[in-house]
Amino acid sequence: MAEVPIEARLPSGGVKATTSRLKAGFFFSPRPGYTHRMDLYDACRICPRDCGTNRNAGERGLCGETAELRVAWAGLHFGEEPPVTGATGSGTVFFTGCNLRCAFCQNYQISQDGMGRVLSTEELARVFLELEAAGAENVNLVTGSHAVPAIALALRRARELGLSVPALWNSSAYESPGTLALLDGLVTVWLPDLKTLNPNVARAAFKAEDYPAAAKRAIRSMVERSPLEIERPDDERYPSGRIVSGVIVRHLALPGRLADTEAVLRWFQDHLAGKAILSLMTQYTPVAASPHARELTAFENRPISVDEYSRLTELIEELGVDTGFYQELVEGTDWLPDFSLRQPFSSALARPLWHWADEGR
Repeated sequence: MAEVPIEARLPSGGVKATTSRLKAGFFFSPRPGYTHRMDLYDACRICPRDCGTNRNAGERGLCGETAELRVAWAGLHFGEEPPVTGATGSGTVFFTGCNLRCAFCQNYQISQDGMGRVLSTEELARVFLELEAAGAENVNLVTGSHAVPAIALALRRARELGLSVPALWNSSAYESPGTLALLDGLVTVWLPDLKTLNPNVARAAFKAEDYPAAAKRAIRSMVERSPLEIERPDDERYPSGRIVSGVIVRHLALPGRLADTEAVLRWFQDHLAGKAILSLMTQYTPVAASPHARELTAFENRPISVDEYSRLTELIEELGVDTGFYQELVEGTDWLPDFSLRQPFSSALARPLWHWADEGR
């Protein structure tokens, strides 16, 4: 997830563009035999962890969650890639829990420490509708890999109630293509991370040695599901257009691991060039408040250096990446979120709509 503004760096070549100001709507069109598959929680194997936990019986999987769906925060977010943020912000929903265990996670309060509140299908559907009513360009679903059946159910209900903006799946990509099929007809834009292709780093940093193989399979599945399409509204507030279908692959460069970033960029160019957009992030920041940071041994826990940043920009040119974005190098930690607050971000980055501690909602 990008929590600092991302600057456009490269032209959006090779992308299908439309000039319409508004789409007719995104409506649920189930495949034959579609079911909500909440039974998948009985012996949970919805993600590559394949833990077999009976989450419907109240047991917690390796993601830390039962079958109940918990949410931490929802609001308009203005720090995503320009085609996602658009003119009025991305309607972002942060879910509690995660099937990875990243020692450096900036959202550790909700991904690993359980901060959040249970919402019913109907309540979550109403949150989606409130985001659209507040002007959201889309509904941006953050870290829901462990809760696909429940989120799909809420999305379907929201469509029935009139939700018409695109739904975006914002995830780690540690996912199973078969589970992602539950989102067919519901999600049209995918924002997966591709954290590393190095199994040793994945084992040490995420506790998931199979992450590279699983992420590549999931991302290829996303690209097959959603051809890239960027609307080009006749409006100067959309200099990079507005994404309505497709995949933006995000990669966070890690300090001292530029060879791993080069491997990711090469894989992108070999397999996804012209089919997806690249977003190279350089915002790595040590999270001093996190109790999990002491477990980090896979790389140096420091910001990206100026020399490393220069090398990253050179790599983009050398590899011929011609569609995407990269971040400006940003210093400081004031942008790091604190989900104990109703406004976890700076006021420039977000406008709250719903918070887990709100009373009477």
